[in-house]
Amino acid sequence: MAELQVEQRIRYPPFEPHRFIPAELPIVTSVQAVETGNHDDLVHSLQSLTPSFKLGGEASWLVEQRYLIDGIPITDEEVERGQHVLEQNKKPLIVNKQRQGWYLTPNPIHAAVRNFISKTVIFLLITLGYLFIEPLLRSFGVPGIGTGTVRIGLLDYPLLAIIVVPFLFVPLALRVGANLADLVQQQNFLKSEPVDPIVTLVEQPIAGEPLKIKVTIDEERDDWNDIDILWRVGALPPAREEIFRSLGVAETKQPPAGLTTELPHHWEMGLDDGTGGGEEAPMETREIKGGLFLRPMRSMETAGKLALSDKVMTLEPPELNWPGTVSSGLIRIHWEVIIRIQRSKGGPLLWVLPLAVHHPKTTSTISILPTNDGRAESVPV
Repeated sequence: MAELQVEQRIRYPPFEPHRFIPAELPIVTSVQAVETGNHDDLVHSLQSLTPSFKLGGEASWLVEQRYLIDGIPITDEEVERGQHVLEQNKKPLIVNKQRQGWYLTPNPIHAAVRNFISKTVIFLLITLGYLFIEPLLRSFGVPGIGTGTVRIGLLDYPLLAIIVVPFLFVPLALRVGANLADLVQQQNFLKSEPVDPIVTLVEQPIAGEPLKIKVTIDEERDDWNDIDILWRVGALPPAREEIFRSLGVAETKQPPAGLTTELPHHWEMGLDDGTGGGEEAPMETREIKGGLFLRPMRSMETAGKLALSDKVMTLEPPELNWPGTVSSGLIRIHWEVIIRIQRSKGGPLLWVLPLAVHHPKTTSTISILPTNDGRAESVPV
């Protein structure tokens, strides 16, 4: 008797993936038995299972699922599917808690300050380097700039240091102010949460094909302006416990490369891989489990975008060849509809609806996965 197996392999982009060399990180692999039988019957049973897919490459970020019979890969050319398959697994916790309902957008000061701090640090390092070599330059007759001293209390400080140091503290003060403004915005929103829009799927969504939907918003407020409809697909982080289990590492031991140690105040079992370290989103209210800021998927693509209409709308599919919805411990391919409401104050308001999307009939492949740093304020919707 032969055995049909499903193999999942993933090298998921960690938080701030540009700081990592993908080829140096491990590929997490999981192989599970599906059923046993003779070879022809097992190939026939693949018609009711989700097609294989490979997103990324062996030396880059990778999300792959394929089928094996006694360890030998089965290609989609051997399987004739007469219909599109929809996975029936339960939605992961991360979708239920962080990717459905109403969401706010962080204060734009967060992104501006982060960019400003990077430039300030470079300026500080250049200043310190200059103060270090200034005596040498002076010995060659080169006059110094800003090397005078300023007395504060009983100590003398270089003039350049007095000029540069405030540039380090001002961004921190602005960040604190932005967090306080975000908390106020969240409290005000919770006091008057809008009525949920009504989204009707005209046809069952299929990966790679246009999405036909009808959207009805029964409530419109005075500060609401343009309203856009779009949909998005991406790969969510694998569950941390599944990564450790697949790598054969105890969760109490040192985590593998690319993962942080457990962060009990920001990480919850089954929610994600825990690498965000509290920086994924600005300060959030404790009243809403999962928060009120929509965290971007670290690998994702936004598809068709249209202005709200009372008629049936057709949204164009993503350009890349994504598979349909997948919900397992390691691989979570997630689709969602986003209603973006531009407001006069407070930034755009978002309403998110998860989608159960059918798979295409053939293998989905993407040569290079798109990535972002994972911060809520750095990826516009």
